[in-house]
Amino acid sequence: MSVFKRMTDVVQQKLNSLLDRTEDPNEALDFAYQKQLESLQQVRRNVADVLTAEKRLELQEAQLKQSADKLNGQAQQALQQGREDLARLALTRAQAAQAQIAGLDQQIQQMKDQEQKLELTAQKLQAKVEAFRTQKETIKAQYSAAQASTKIGEAVTGISEQMADVSMMVDRAQEKTTQMQARAAAIDQLVDSGTLDQIGAGSADDIQRQLDATSGSAAVDQQLALMKAQIAGQLPAGVVVRIQGDEQYRLSEADHAQLDAYDKDLVAAIDAGDEDAFKGKLTELLSFVRSKGAKLGNDQVTKSDVILPADDMSLAEAKDIMAPSSTGSGAAAP
Repeated sequence: MSVFKRMTDVVQQKLNSLLDRTEDPNEALDFAYQKQLESLQQVRRNVADVLTAEKRLELQEAQLKQSADKLNGQAQQALQQGREDLARLALTRAQAAQAQIAGLDQQIQQMKDQEQKLELTAQKLQAKVEAFRTQKETIKAQYSAAQASTKIGEAVTGISEQMADVSMMVDRAQEKTTQMQARAAAIDQLVDSGTLDQIGAGSADDIQRQLDATSGSAAVDQQLALMKAQIAGQLPAGVVVRIQGDEQYRLSEADHAQLDAYDKDLVAAIDAGDEDAFKGKLTELLSFVRSKGAKLGNDQVTKSDVILPADDMSLAEAKDIMAPSSTGSGAAAP
């Protein structure tokens, strides 16, 4: 065996071993399926090309038939005028056109036969691709299940090196945590009993610590009661707006002017009968309210200062509301 041959065999063995470790069956199956799809697309393009050539020949045949009919008419007209020479020339050209037509008929028929064969091939290939896709998904599911089962088995039995390392780390962490908890409990007990005092000028005995804790709790309770009283006695100022079929929102007084501007734009769109402008301004208005306003909860429901149209209100519905006989308005005034 030559050196080159031996080196080639060794390299090939190493490559095969490397590929066996790194190759993912899922990726390999997807790649094979993609190649089959590309082959199917190529066959379909070939069918389209053959059909295009067939149509081009049919157009040429139609033109030759028109030319032959014209020449026959010219031959008859030439005989009527006593021009036998012109009639002979026209008939000669007409016969040449008929010969070309016959040749085109044969080519068109060949194209049709080829088209049918390609369509049959495409149908068979389509069936094979669909069958391979089903087989591919089945194999991928089986491989994933086997892979998951293997990993779970290794994790449960502790075979994998990773799980062995994790078990050792958990044991060490648990031991340190138990030791630290015991030390913290001992220190807390000594501090509570007064055996150990906190270091610094602010240190105090256990009696003073309990008195300070009681005083701090009372101060917190007093502040909380004060905040509840303030909330119950004064609601935030602003404009309460309700969207038909939606929630209530509270806007600040500064946003009231913007509501009036949207109201004027909606009325102008309704008067002009502009459906697009009406829908656009209504969408802007409702987006403005939902983004700038604070939604009121069920426990904060109150009388609405302004009622706005729903998102799906049409221009016709808005016109009905704005009609003089109606009791409502397009965008209710505050």
